Amino acid sequence: MATFLYKLGRLAFRRRRIVALVWVALLVAAGVGASTASTPPDDDFALPGTEAQRAFDLLEERFPDTHAEGATARMVFRAPTGEKITATRNKEAVRETVRELGGGQAAQVSDPFEGGGAISKDGSIAYTSVTYKAPAQDLTDATREGIEDAAQQARDAGLTVETGGDALLTEPDMGNAEIIGIAVAAIVLILTFGSLIAAGLPLVTALIGVMIGISGIAALGATLGLSANTSTLAMMIGLAVGIDYALFIASRYRAELSEGRAREEAAGRAVGTAGSAVVFAGLTVVIALAGLSVVNIPVLTKMGLAAAGTVVIAVLVALTLVPAALGLVGKRIFGRRVRKANPLTGAPPAAGAAGERPKAGARWAGFVLRRPVLVLVTTVLALGALAVPVGSMKLGLPDEGNQPESTTQRKAYDLLSDGFGPGFNGPLTGVADTRGAEDAPAALAEITKRLERVDGVAAVTPATPNKAGDTATFTAVPEYGPSDARTEDVVHAIRGQAGEIEWETGVKLLVSGSTAVAIDFSQVMNDALIPYLALVVGLAFLLLMLVFRSVLVPLKAALGFLLSVLAALGSVVAVFQWGWAASLLGVEQTGPIMSMMPIFMVGVIFGLAMDYEVFLVSRMREAYVHGEGPGAAVISGFRLGARVVSAAAVIMISVFAGFVGASEPMIKMMGFGLAVAILFDAFVVRMALVPAVLGLLGRRAWWLPRRLDRLLPNVDVEGERLRQRLGDGQPGPAPHIPAQRRPEHTRV
Repeated sequence: MATFLYKLGRLAFRRRRIVALVWVALLVAAGVGASTASTPPDDDFALPGTEAQRAFDLLEERFPDTHAEGATARMVFRAPTGEKITATRNKEAVRETVRELGGGQAAQVSDPFEGGGAISKDGSIAYTSVTYKAPAQDLTDATREGIEDAAQQARDAGLTVETGGDALLTEPDMGNAEIIGIAVAAIVLILTFGSLIAAGLPLVTALIGVMIGISGIAALGATLGLSANTSTLAMMIGLAVGIDYALFIASRYRAELSEGRAREEAAGRAVGTAGSAVVFAGLTVVIALAGLSVVNIPVLTKMGLAAAGTVVIAVLVALTLVPAALGLVGKRIFGRRVRKANPLTGAPPAAGAAGERPKAGARWAGFVLRRPVLVLVTTVLALGALAVPVGSMKLGLPDEGNQPESTTQRKAYDLLSDGFGPGFNGPLTGVADTRGAEDAPAALAEITKRLERVDGVAAVTPATPNKAGDTATFTAVPEYGPSDARTEDVVHAIRGQAGEIEWETGVKLLVSGSTAVAIDFSQVMNDALIPYLALVVGLAFLLLMLVFRSVLVPLKAALGFLLSVLAALGSVVAVFQWGWAASLLGVEQTGPIMSMMPIFMVGVIFGLAMDYEVFLVSRMREAYVHGEGPGAAVISGFRLGARVVSAAAVIMISVFAGFVGASEPMIKMMGFGLAVAILFDAFVVRMALVPAVLGLLGRRAWWLPRRLDRLLPNVDVEGERLRQRLGDGQPGPAPHIPAQRRPEHTRV
């Protein structure tokens, strides 16, 4: 592996202009493909194997004319205090609004004064439902403006008017997420490298990789069914790992130059050593993201695979475009002062030169190795305390009740709750297959009576059969809100009677609707978490065992990851469910945690956390293989890699934290969760727990059974074979500079 990458790095450096032009051509081609591609589809939110999905499929088959996928809007009217909505003046204002909502893209508009059920018992609130011919993303600006104008017209008549539904939904405001993340990354890179050119190189190469990935997703969106939301995760992950991987390569390149090697040789060695860590770190991320497919939810599978593809591009960019860019910038990879001090090579003296003060990373590693038990216990207790809120985590899908109180969607939700009860916003849709019933009308009437007697059911509408008379639908309104735990009990109670109903009447009863979908989705997530965790951690364990030639090091990495992800989930619960410091983060409404957050964070954070594990511990492994003692190898790993890993972590945290400014609650929650998880994993687990455990284990940390050692292929991540091939690591030809004495191996 190292030898192949060494040759690849030298080739890319030598043919730097050709390599750069190839990547620019790929960027242009992807951009052209994205600009000419068809409009991407909506997210196909399917839940294969669940009762809610079977009900939806049955509706689509048996009610083809009425089972539309167009956008909907529900406009809610409240009469002035002390008046009825049925008063002549108010009634005319509502009907005028209904007329205004018709036409254009509207397919059907209901009249609240016809048919009943759309006026509250106290007569103060009414609503109208609008169904459109097109899905939400295809509604024109004129249609959306028409909805707002109609509402304003009713307000001018003295009514309180609010609008819910997806017709007014627009693309979420991402704030300045990318700009903030890139700006912070630029500052960190300047401080790390001390050179504007060196700082800009990882940013530029990462942006090229991300733009190719995002453009590719857009270009293939219509063909592969990738929605516009699919690119959100790809952008977050691709930008973060792209900067990190380029940083790893560029940092190693500078270190090789400092050892007195020629520029082409330094590029080859940087790609051969740090590039090996990048490849395996990238593989762990790809495994984690692609593994989301085991959850068997199409939208999650597509997001994971699209993001995994962007990570693959980031790895290829790091291995080819980065060394080519290093060749293009020349000596400017170092700051002006360094170049003036050593005009022949433009490089500073080698790290660890005689008389050099130990770096902060080495000093910290020495401190941990002197007090490993204290550091280990402290970190475990701290992360354990942060993980405590996970025990009270409540999962669910966001609805309009989770929107900020200032939005018209939330106000419409509250008006409907006040007028018709909290369960009105989350009705249950019953689908009855009557093909096996002898007397379908009588069976449906009996089912309606039975469901009305279920605890927690406020009302059940009469069944509505289809044209063929073999299927009917009805609506059951719970007494509780959609996110209330008691509503879940109501759903299970109704479904619990389905078997008895079928045996007695021959009718197959299914329960669906948005509330039932949320319940089924949460159940799917819970059921998939353990298998997914076992698959991802198991594959990554094997991969890390292959990399580090050890059993205990991968085990320690997996256990440390579990601590950090649990602590991060606990922090998410504390902020987004309990409301701690919510106002500081702009969280206007607390509520259940997104059902996909646990499994999503497990996948993404595991992959990203292994980046730091591979890069930091591979430097320790490299030092150990080259003859240093266990403690000295830990210190060498921190001296050579801690600064780069710290900078990479700060960059990744800043990229994710930038998404906290988004208006979409899910994106805000994702950004916060990923940022704090990286914070805990990089600066607590990798920087404290890892050296403490390795210090306690000593040489046993690198133990591997002999039989297993013979079975596993040697991928040579630490570059030992490359070192031997190149003459025991002696520098290649370079302009002469005074040789620096290497430090003696530190004994700990």
